[in-house]
Amino acid sequence: MAGEDFSGRIPLVVGVLPDQHVEVLQTARALAEQLGVPLVCAYVDEASYLVEWDPSRETHRMSLHPEKDDEDVAAIRKGLGKAIAEAMDGGSADWTLRLLAGDPARALGRLAEDIKASMIIVGTPEPGLGHRISEALNGSVAAWLSHHQRRPVLIVPQKKRPDHAPGK
Repeated sequence: MAGEDFSGRIPLVVGVLPDQHVEVLQTARALAEQLGVPLVCAYVDEASYLVEWDPSRETHRMSLHPEKDDEDVAAIRKGLGKAIAEAMDGGSADWTLRLLAGDPARALGRLAEDIKASMIIVGTPEPGLGHRISEALNGSVAAWLSHHQRRPVLIVPQKKRPDHAPGK
């Protein structure tokens, strides 16, 4: 994993989630390798909100859920780091993981603006009732970014999975 300084190369920002469909990271990796730029993988903790934004330091956050402690955050970081490392294995793209707080679309936009990213890469909503309810309440991250960003937004669809085995 690379550090935050990418030797002046303009990075790509990719939004990541636990158990996200792998096509997002595969596409981001391929694009970063083709362009010869690093990836900044960003996870936004929706259960926290931003108290102070200081790009030169760790984000200060306050949890809306007091039971969510540093161990939970460390577990998320470890799980995401493992998933990203597996997706990047054998590749040449440098990457780093950033944990952010607040509204996912706005946090990704702030990060992209701060690091002067050339593009933001996100996935389509995951299937399932929970994700549909979240999207209905919070809106689509991809839709918000595509309407409010000055930089390009790449929305990576999930490959169609067969609903059932052949012959059924």
